[in-house]
Amino acid sequence: MFHITALYAGLIGLFYTYISLHVSLGRKAHQISMGDGGQADLNTRIRAHGNFSEYAPITLILIGLSEAQGAPAFVLHGAGVALLATRAANFFGLKFSTGYKLRFYGALMTYLLLLFLSLAVLGHALF
Repeated sequence: MFHITALYAGLIGLFYTYISLHVSLGRKAHQISMGDGGQADLNTRIRAHGNFSEYAPITLILIGLSEAQGAPAFVLHGAGVALLATRAANFFGLKFSTGYKLRFYGALMTYLLLLFLSLAVLGHALF
């Protein structure tokens, strides 16, 4: 069973629901059903949603594979917390015009988390 992965998948799912609603509310406010209509605010909301959907699934898959391979619970929880933190940093970094540093560090930590998990899964599979 994937108890730890399930915990973080559920939390990520809730966060994704919030981000999706954030886009829908922006579309309603600007009365735009497709695209961003040239609205910078809506474009930012759409990009935050897209970025989340680009990185969260592969990271969750890697966490799940790590759990299946027997990674220690503290590693899995660390990866899950890091995933939530990096996605939150990216979302709030995009949401606020002063959030460049937050977004930068969120992206950097996302890359490091993906690299770590990818190498760990590969290493375990090969050795």
